[in-house]
Amino acid sequence: MSAPRGSASMFRYDDDLLVNPHVWGQPASANPLFHLRRADDAGWFATYAESFEAVWADARPWTPEQ
Repeated sequence: MSAPRGSASMFRYDDDLLVNPHVWGQPASANPLFHLRRADDAGWFATYAESFEAVWADARPWTPEQ
């Protein structure tokens, strides 16, 4: 059995972050959108920003041979 997976689209600009978690089995219009603002170095903004940076650091360009 594989581990549970989740995904979210994230759009960051300056000290604002839009997070759109994808709820399994629901249409896009039924998924929430969170507007997070950086208030300090803790909290949801920091958690999502760190998550994005960790994934981005390991990302590799896709090539058709893969």
